[in-house]
Amino acid sequence: MLADLVRSCGHEVVAVVHSGLDAIRAYRQQKPDVVLMDFAMARLNGLTACRNILSDDPDGCVLFLSGLSERAELTPQSSGAQAVLQKPITRARLEEALQEAALRRDSGMKKPGAVSADSSG
Repeated sequence: MLADLVRSCGHEVVAVVHSGLDAIRAYRQQKPDVVLMDFAMARLNGLTACRNILSDDPDGCVLFLSGLSERAELTPQSSGAQAVLQKPITRARLEEALQEAALRRDSGMKKPGAVSADSSG
């Protein structure tokens, strides 16, 4: 469902994975502009996967999706992610977040493109 939402915003989806470990592997293979990452995933949670991705590529761009509100470790300051998008996410909010990521990439602030790592199968 998330991949379809990303496509409807005019972006290419290069991989859809369902575990944190697979998200790290997909990132290394695909080097997407943006990773949309759920916090709650099997085989490494999203936070651990995010930290691994950013450890490998400090210019990577991760956007968290979470239904968990007020998790301190998910804040951009703590996780390294560019933003936390609360579920359920609307197309308008996703499009806004992807545009912000593209602006950061274009300005050289951070390299943003889309691996979707989602716990829902």
